[in-house]
Amino acid sequence: MTDHETLRALADEGNETALDRLADLADARGDVEELGELLDEGCDHAGALLTRRAVAANDLLALQRISDAGHEPAGEELARLLRK
Repeated sequence: MTDHETLRALADEGNETALDRLADLADARGDVEELGELLDEGCDHAGALLTRRAVAANDLLALQRISDAGHEPAGEELARLLRK
């Protein structure tokens, strides 16, 4: 297993797989703040993980923030939940 520092260094060099792995690790720890930071860095996988969490919690405000950060599926989920 690759350590966090190595994954971070690879992600900083543009390695998307390392960025996705960092998102998986943050999700496993429940570190929503790091997931948000990864989303801000352009990690679509982090956006998907955050969206999943927000839908499960029925957190419409979080879905709006995730959508505003550029993860389009969060906006779709928000619209779906608002139609219920």
